[in-house]
Amino acid sequence: MNNKKYILTGGPGVGKTTLINKLTFYGFPVIQEDARQIIKEQSRVNGDGLPWKNKSLYANLMLEASINSYQKSVTLSNEHPIFFDRGIPDALCYFNIENLTIALEKKTFAESLRYNPLVFILPPWAEIYETDTERKQTWEEAEKTFSSMKETYENLKYTVLEIPKDSVENRIKFIFNSIESSE
Repeated sequence: MNNKKYILTGGPGVGKTTLINKLTFYGFPVIQEDARQIIKEQSRVNGDGLPWKNKSLYANLMLEASINSYQKSVTLSNEHPIFFDRGIPDALCYFNIENLTIALEKKTFAESLRYNPLVFILPPWAEIYETDTERKQTWEEAEKTFSSMKETYENLKYTVLEIPKDSVENRIKFIFNSIESSE
């Protein structure tokens, strides 16, 4: 059976959420980003699992949530593409960026819970980059995150395709043309 779990990834503020929202609008199954939900929930309960409070706790919460999201996705039909706003490798990348220790058994999830080999990455785009209450990274951190994400996915033997800086509609067309030509 063809794996139709597609990841959209990249640094912060590159238009992923806009693309994910458009894919949802078109009726495709979408697995939302776990990081923002964790930040909102931890802020709501005054918890420590925030990237600016306890990076290790935050990273572990993010990895666990990513694994749970993947496991929940197996109940969805594999007839049409399922889009993930980030995946398990994104959490591993965060561990690496922050020089955090990750338990070996958790690291193996990125190798055993596989997505489609084709991963879509959105490049840094200064013209649309903004910070907000959950996104506090500087532009330099956003660029570093992009490079680290790309390297993480390539090290896990994914084919990483860079989505052009273009309109939302053209980015969507690029995604579907790429999926079609890879099948």
